[in-house]
Amino acid sequence: MKNTLIGIAVCAAAPFAGAAGAENASESRTAQQISRAGSQASVAGPADYFTGRVRVDPLFPATDKINASGAYVSFEPGARSAWHTHPAGQRLVVVSGVGLTQEWGKPVQEIRPGDVIVCPPGVKHWHGAAPASAMIHLAVTGAVDGKSVQWLEKVTEEQYSAQGTVTPPAKPGAPAVSQTLSAKQQAIPLIAAAMATSNMPELNAALNRGLDAGLTVSEAKEVLVQLYAYSGFPRSLNALGELMKVVEARKQRGIQDNPGREPGRIVPTGDELLAVGKANQTRIAGAPVQGPLFDFVPVINQYLQTHLFGDIFERDNLDWQSRELATVAALAVTPGVESQLRSHMAASLRVGLTASQLRQLIQLLADQGDAAAAKRASEAFDTVQANQPK
Repeated sequence: MKNTLIGIAVCAAAPFAGAAGAENASESRTAQQISRAGSQASVAGPADYFTGRVRVDPLFPATDKINASGAYVSFEPGARSAWHTHPAGQRLVVVSGVGLTQEWGKPVQEIRPGDVIVCPPGVKHWHGAAPASAMIHLAVTGAVDGKSVQWLEKVTEEQYSAQGTVTPPAKPGAPAVSQTLSAKQQAIPLIAAAMATSNMPELNAALNRGLDAGLTVSEAKEVLVQLYAYSGFPRSLNALGELMKVVEARKQRGIQDNPGREPGRIVPTGDELLAVGKANQTRIAGAPVQGPLFDFVPVINQYLQTHLFGDIFERDNLDWQSRELATVAALAVTPGVESQLRSHMAASLRVGLTASQLRQLIQLLADQGDAAAAKRASEAFDTVQANQPK
């Protein structure tokens, strides 16, 4: 029974349908109801129904008024669902990253932010992330007699890697949603740049801007926690202290910021942590990380794999795109780390950020008055772009 509910959840957000639906049944349907972001527990996609790492964040259950449930489903690079059908159909809206989907007997299709996939009842299909990009979509799924999905066989490597991917042409003059950073995303590089340079007035302004744009307190904390690995503990601790002051000052002004959620994924330990961290590092770097430096000091790569790409990147309260936006900005304002800056520019593209978004990040640094950082970032990005496959 548990696996059945989890299976339904990942495509249709039904894992809480019984509990939440029963709880809400007695509540007035004439009043508006708000479920706060992060207030509902995430569910991991079970291996029986998925390949790779998948997480579902439930949004709303089916009710007697609306027989459809919703969830955000997050696929890490290369992750995908098994083949399946929906008795009442499904609607998917791609939120971020680059994904793939396929209807049985038809070519694999690439999907990007803003794309809407309408799956009719009974149509056999699968969906997931592209090999080099994470992908998040909103899933809204109907049910028949309480059942919303019929799971079938796994998608094979040959099916997933099939040639002939079709990308629908974009309409002239209508750029994809992913070509611009959201207001929330724009705040992250400014927070990171101010933290990395210990510019507290700018950090204060950037944190307020981010919280005003919808950045949760948990996400802001996570940006500043992660950056200790790139900019050092002292700057991270000072920045977290500034965030604490900002949140308290906003409370005094009557602003109740969204606290967000704590990481829901259990971070492994020991050899499993090393394996997960190495896999994350490889996905972000595009290939196994090796070289003379790591041969000379092997322990530094072990620390990178187990701690940075294991302990930190496995914390799922901040997506990888946001993590790379923060890292690129912190490195851009730090002279002498151009090699790492180039690496993270390339990594940003791998996790689903677009060239236009990275250009926008560079312009944000310039508009902030840091011409040297903008120049370093622009030169790093130009080098990465020149080395991209044609």
